[in-house]
Amino acid sequence: MNLRPAEADTGVIFYRQDGDRRVAIEARSANVIDTRMATVLGKAGLSVSTVEHFMAALYSLEIDNLHVDIDGPEVPIMDGSAEPFLKALRSVGIRTLTKSRAYLAIRKPLSFIDGEKRINIIPSRFFRITSDIAFDHPSIALQHRSIKHSTELFSKEIAPARTFGFLEEVEFLKANGLARGGSLENAIVIDKKGVMNPDGLRFNDEFVRHKILDTIGDFSLIGYPVLGHIRTYKSGHDINHLMVEKILASPDHWQLVEFNDEELRHAARVESSEGLHGLLAYNKA
Repeated sequence: MNLRPAEADTGVIFYRQDGDRRVAIEARSANVIDTRMATVLGKAGLSVSTVEHFMAALYSLEIDNLHVDIDGPEVPIMDGSAEPFLKALRSVGIRTLTKSRAYLAIRKPLSFIDGEKRINIIPSRFFRITSDIAFDHPSIALQHRSIKHSTELFSKEIAPARTFGFLEEVEFLKANGLARGGSLENAIVIDKKGVMNPDGLRFNDEFVRHKILDTIGDFSLIGYPVLGHIRTYKSGHDINHLMVEKILASPDHWQLVEFNDEELRHAARVESSEGLHGLLAYNKA
């Protein structure tokens, strides 16, 4: 996978190479073609799977425009987290563009329910995520975490959290051409006895932290940074995608607002007392 700089308003575009064919696949919800075990983007018969960890890293570094050349069907799994992508991106530097950045600000609550799975989003001055998971396995059981997203918090508390799955699920992925290099080096694998990884977990609640990571990556496919509070219960790529689609189909529930550097500096000055509410008011003045 090779990354190239892009100009403002380009967005993130994957260029999927397969022999003589090269297809441009925009990292947008409209191009999601599968969410069963990972988030898969596709167009014109070619696809790129497991984009969520990479997209979460881009979102958290505020990288909105990028060309991504890839010659295989899956984004490299690395260690199963977003941390290697963060390190690689930071090592080459990030260029700030002069154009204002547009945010999607939630104005009215929206929810989606699919059996036991639930997800909703409510207005917030910041981008927040609250996640609850419940597994009938003592190594996971019930876990809860709530964050106010920032680059620093993501880097320290969310990015290192690895993908996880039960032993039989990993075998299923390999049988279907995914996670082809999958091993204990790039995923938390759980069997009937517990966590199989010799080094154990990076966090006591690494499982729910990774769910938050996946949510950030999946919601990045809205195409704009979000101002809102996402709350999930037993979420997965499937319901994340359905919720993103519902948001995009409900324009009366959100507003696009643009902030330039001067306005962001103003927001930083008033954050302790007003937060982004002050920025929104300033933007309308």
